[in-house]
Amino acid sequence: MSEIQVPLFPLHAVLFPGGPLPLRVFEPRYLDLVSHCLRSNSPFGVCLIESGTEVGAPSTPYAVGTLARIVDWLRLPDGLLGITVIGEQRFRILERHVGPNQLTEARVELLPQEPFVTLPAEYIPMADLLRQLVKHVSHLFADRPPRYDDSSWVGCRLAELLPLPLAQKQHLLQIDQPIQRLERVRQLMGSLNIEL
Repeated sequence: MSEIQVPLFPLHAVLFPGGPLPLRVFEPRYLDLVSHCLRSNSPFGVCLIESGTEVGAPSTPYAVGTLARIVDWLRLPDGLLGITVIGEQRFRILERHVGPNQLTEARVELLPQEPFVTLPAEYIPMADLLRQLVKHVSHLFADRPPRYDDSSWVGCRLAELLPLPLAQKQHLLQIDQPIQRLERVRQLMGSLNIEL
């Protein structure tokens, strides 16, 4: 397992590998983070907040998160900085510390990339549902070709787009096997009364 040092951006959101996430940035510590990452073309870590808030005092993140790479940025009409990131590799936090600027830095181990597993026939109806969901957020996927034959891609996109509680999304992020994640998503769809 390789280890790297990354700044963390804890959020009330779960970022999955291959997934887009638009963010509004206004706190000085995160403006510094974005500036550093743009200059060095380096990623930062996105983690779901386990306790605390996005603004103010440093929060406590869940241990598993996803590297985020900035792919677009712009000044928003309200004067704030808007960025879009894409999820890359998952990681597990080994240790973290808060710097003088209140930015949390972490030593993380990178988790293995998920293997390509062809989508089994029994999950094709889930890919069909995903096609419908992606139409509503097509602007987020405009530069990224869909991979409806890839079990990991389908499972991650459904986990992002379905209206699931954040704790369930975090659990799905922590699953290492694409088929296991798909099966869990299918079970959760039942609790949402989504019929395929």
